[in-house]
Amino acid sequence: MSYNSTKLRFDGLADNVKGALILMVAAALFSLMVVIIKVLGAHLHVTQILFVRQIIMSMIVAPVVIKGFPGVLKTRQPGLQLIRICLALGAMMFGFTAVIHLPLAEATALGFAKSFFVTIFAVIILKETVGLRRWSAVAVGFLGVLIMLNPGTEAFSVYGIMAVTGAACAGLVMVIIRHMSKTDSPTTILSWQAIGVGIAVFIPAVWFWQWPTPLEWGLLVLMGVMSYLAQMANIYAYKWGEASVLASLDYVRLLYATILGYLVFSTLPGISTWIGAGIIVAASIYTVWREGRKKQSLTRSPAGRGYNQ
Repeated sequence: MSYNSTKLRFDGLADNVKGALILMVAAALFSLMVVIIKVLGAHLHVTQILFVRQIIMSMIVAPVVIKGFPGVLKTRQPGLQLIRICLALGAMMFGFTAVIHLPLAEATALGFAKSFFVTIFAVIILKETVGLRRWSAVAVGFLGVLIMLNPGTEAFSVYGIMAVTGAACAGLVMVIIRHMSKTDSPTTILSWQAIGVGIAVFIPAVWFWQWPTPLEWGLLVLMGVMSYLAQMANIYAYKWGEASVLASLDYVRLLYATILGYLVFSTLPGISTWIGAGIIVAASIYTVWREGRKKQSLTRSPAGRGYNQ
C-alpha cells in the first residue's frame, strides 16, 4: 500500500478515530521506552540513563531552540521554571527508579496516581473548585494505591513509594504548567526543562558513570528517540481527538506494560496489582470524565500541559 493511499485512508477517518490511533502508537512508544529503561537499569545508574536521554532529546529539538535563541529562554516566571525543573527531575528520577526495580505493570499503574495529585494541587494552587464526586474518586483512587503498595506486608517495597512520589511530582508539574502557560510559550517551557534537567543530572551522571557496551549505546539512543517520538505522537493525538475521549484511552499503557513485562521479563502482575490497578484506572477515568464535563483543561491534553499552539 502506497504512502498516498494510506494518507487518504487516514484523512477520511473521523477526528476522534485519528486521535485514538495515534494515541495507541504513543502509548506503545512510551511502553517500549520504559522497557528499554528497565533493561539499561540492570547495569547503568538511573542518572546516567536520564542524562543521556536529555542530551539526545535536546539534540533533536536543538534547531528550534537555536533558531529562537536567546528569546526562547525569556520567561516571566523564572522562579516557577526552576521549581518545575526540580519537580520534573524528581518525577523522572523516582519514576525511572521504580520502573527499573518494579514489575512494569505495577510501576505503570502506580504512575497513573498522577491524576489524583493533579486534582489536589489544582485546588491548592489554582483554586479550582472540586465537588464531592471528584473528591470521592480521588479517595477511591488512593485506596487502589494502598492495595498495590501492600503496607505492613512482605510485598511492601520502597520502590512502590518512589513510584507514587514520582506521580506526585508529575502531578504538581502539570498544575504548574497550567499556570505558566498563561505567560510563557510551550517552546520556552520545554526548553527550560530540557536544559535544566540535563544540567542538574550532569554531575551525578558523571559520578556514577559506567561505560555502556555498544548494545547499551544503541538502546540509549533508541530510548531518547522514542521519548521524543512518543511525546510528539501524544501531542498530535490530542490535536485530532477530543481530550475527554483520548485521556481514558491512554490507560492502554497498562495493557502494553503487562504484555511486555511477560514477554521480556517473564513477570505477571499479582492479584493485589490487578485489583489496585483496576481501582486506580476506574477512578482516574472518572476524574478525567468529570474534568471534561466541567470544560476544564484535561491533565493529559496538550492544553492542560501547556502544549497548545
